[in-house]
Order: sequence, then structure tokens, then C-alpha cells
Amino acid sequence: MPMKPLLSSALMAAALFASLADAGTLRIAHDVGYAGAESLDPISPSRFFDANQLLYSRLVRQGSDGEPSAEIATAWHPSPDARSWTFELRRGVKFHDGSDLTAADVKYTLERIKDPKIDSPVAAVLGVVDNVDVINDYKLRINLSSAHADLPLLLMDYRIRIIPQDSGDSIATSGIGSGPFMLEELDPEGTTSLKAFPGYWEGPPAADGINLIGIPDSQARVQALMAGQIDLEQSITSQQARLFVNNPQFQTQSIATGEWRTLVFRTDTAPYDDPRVRKALRMVVDRAEMMKLISGEHGGTVTCDNPVWSGDQYRAEIDCAQDIEGARKLLADAGYPNGIEVQISSADNEPEFIRMIEVYQQQAAAAGINVRLNMVPSDGYWSDVWMKDPAVSSRWSQRPADQIMNEAFRSGAAWNESFYQNPEFDRMLDAARSELHFDKRKALYAQLQQTLWQDGGALIPYHLNQTRALRSAVSGMDPVEQFSIRWNKVAID
Repeated sequence: MPMKPLLSSALMAAALFASLADAGTLRIAHDVGYAGAESLDPISPSRFFDANQLLYSRLVRQGSDGEPSAEIATAWHPSPDARSWTFELRRGVKFHDGSDLTAADVKYTLERIKDPKIDSPVAAVLGVVDNVDVINDYKLRINLSSAHADLPLLLMDYRIRIIPQDSGDSIATSGIGSGPFMLEELDPEGTTSLKAFPGYWEGPPAADGINLIGIPDSQARVQALMAGQIDLEQSITSQQARLFVNNPQFQTQSIATGEWRTLVFRTDTAPYDDPRVRKALRMVVDRAEMMKLISGEHGGTVTCDNPVWSGDQYRAEIDCAQDIEGARKLLADAGYPNGIEVQISSADNEPEFIRMIEVYQQQAAAAGINVRLNMVPSDGYWSDVWMKDPAVSSRWSQRPADQIMNEAFRSGAAWNESFYQNPEFDRMLDAARSELHFDKRKALYAQLQQTLWQDGGALIPYHLNQTRALRSAVSGMDPVEQFSIRWNKVAID
């Protein structure tokens, strides 16, 4: 495997920084997903999320229940027609450089996201935002191009982090935010060092600092945790979890999440441009069995190619039992009576992707679908393969219903990886987000989810239960989804 020299050097780096770390410094590995090009700009396509979630604050953060919770904003309310939303801001919040965070910084942050010159993938999330009015230093109004009944849900996005006014040119390396930790050294392939921000609005963090150590391979990260070189691994497989369960040196947490792994077929490319073919490719899957083989019997919640997770208020339940004969008939109707060949690309450092394709290969064969795995080097996967090859593996983090359907399935969206184009779907999306009556809004979102099951190009078999492993010396980490963690409360003995 070409990864071996990199793994060896990464583990040596982990061991070195383990010995240098202060007693109160939490050590966390990350996967170097952008091959060292990680950016501290929260809206960069190569954002360094592991660092950014510690450096910056959100206007509205995700509560432990997945719903909007106060952070920089303390209160918010819509106009009667939901064409604008007014937000009251917390007073006394400081950036790491000592300056005050005010409504001008929030306005700058949101309008920068919308700037076409920036061309950020996050722009689609705020597509409904027209402009922002500063009412005073601690009050602002967000004006919308059309009504949106759930705007605070969008503002929970993990990339919408408040940065200082006019800091766009330097933020990628300065990391100046208002989060609980501040930047000491940026080295994505080695160790990125953060120290506690004493001026954090909720009080000084419990840990003295956090070191983010680059270890690309998931098994190597588990080995580093076992060896005491890191303190926490955010996501481990069911097989890896056996190493930590009932071991007094460690603790594990299992959390239901809206994360998913997916096999994506480009709906603008033959043969996947035929809805009969892409429906057949998804009908052949025994989702519960696939989940069991990849993530364990309790590894998640089955979903019918539905990106909306079970904890979302708009989730619709759909029946999608495996149907081999139905898939065969659809393929025959589409001109493939003798079956079809499919090649799916995956990065070589993603064992879950690879295992998913292997299981799919076995299940799809019964319907005459010959699946081939195209394994490619990880260092160019997200830039050179994803959203380029006709069929790829991918992953998504938890998002609210409106956001995920707009970001991943609306025609022309930057991260519409299946290149799905459906004007009626887009129309229903607009109708759902502007519908002020909850039950009617929920019914529209249910129709959208049903449409994706019937017509979409993404195979989403289940939403993951995330298993997290920590050293017993770590305290203060609630068993919540990653975007709900309060890092200022996490400590290391």
C-alpha cells in the first residue's frame, strides 16, 4: 500500500507531540482530508473543520436535541410573513485579537459567504438571504428573497462561523475567531496547536489547549489511541469498538446521527440518466443487511435513499424492501435485459467506502448488476474524482431537511454530486421552506423525500450511529453528535 510511509511518519509525529503535550492539553487526530491544504477559512472548500469548530463561534449553534440554540445570537424572531428575521446579539463577546464582536461582523460574515467572487459552496445554504441590515451594534435583520420559516436551522451550519469584519484575506491562516481556543501553530500534516482563549464569553475552557495531529489512516488513528498517543477518536467502526469496550483505560459513546455514506450515480451521465436504471441500482439493496455487515447490527438507522435523518422533525418514513425481480424488470425495460456493468470509484484510505462497495457488489449481482471497484489514491480523490467520475462514494454530515435537500439535490447546487435536475423538485423545495403552517410544510418535505426515493441518483442505505472512543482521562464530553459538542467543557486529567 502506498500509504505505509505516510502512516509511519504520522505515527512518529503523534508520538513526538504526545511527549511534548502539556498535562492539560487534549490530543485529537484528524484524517488530513485535504492532503495538507486545509484552510482556517470556515467557508473554504478545503476547510479544516477539526480546527475551525474550536476557533470560531456560530450565530446559532446546534443544541443537544439538534435544534437551534443560542450562541452569538441570544434571541430571534421572524416577521409575520417570514421574509425577514431579527436577531439580538450577545454583548461582551471578544475575538481572539481582543476586539468586540458586533452586528457588523455578522453582516460581513454572511455577505462574504454570498459573494460570487468567493464562490464558496456554502453560498447555496444562504441562497434565500437577500441582504443584512445592521440595526445597532447588537441587533441585525436578515432580509430574505422569499419566505423561510426555518432560517435559524440554516444558520446552524458547521461552516457558518463568524469572523472579524474585513478579515477575509487573512482568515485562512490567522484563525482569529471568538471560539474557546485560539491558534498557536498551523500544521495540518503534523500537529496544529491551539491554546485556551481566556476571554471566551462562556469563561476559560476546561482544557489548557488542544493539539490536532494529522494521521490519515483510520486504523493508525485507533492504534495511536490504544498506545496513548492521542486522547480521542471521533468515529470508530463496530469492529474497532471491541478494542475499547470493557477496557478501564477507555470509554466509548454511541450516538445516533444524521451522518451517511453514499454511492452516487451521476444522473446527467449514461446509463444513470435513465431513472429506471438508477432506481434499479438502488432497489437491489438489503439495507439492514448492508448496515450489519459494514457497521454492525446496531450501527445506524435504515433509510430509503432519504438524506433526512430519523431525528429530524420533517423525516418521512418510506418502505424500500429489497426487490431483485423489480430491479431486473426495470433494467430490462431500460434496454439491459442481460444486466449492466457499473464502476464505482473510492478513495483508498476510506475502509467504510470500500466495504460498502464490496457489500453492494455482492447484493447487486443477484439482479445481473456487475459492480467493479475503482480504488484511487486518497490525496486527489475529492478534487479529481468526486463529482467527476460517473459513480463515486461519498459522505455527508448531519444537516436539517431543508438544508440537505437544497445543498445536495437542488438543480445546479455546488455540491449536487448526483447532478440531479428536477424543476418540480426545486419548486416543491421553495414551497416547503416558505410554507408558514407546520403540518403543510411537513407534508411538502415528505413529498420531496418520496421523490428522491423514486427518482434520485444517490444510494443512501442508512444513517450512522457514531461510536466515539476516549481515554478515561477525558471528561466533560457529552454523548452528543459532533456539531453539538461543547468543547469548552471538555477536560483532560
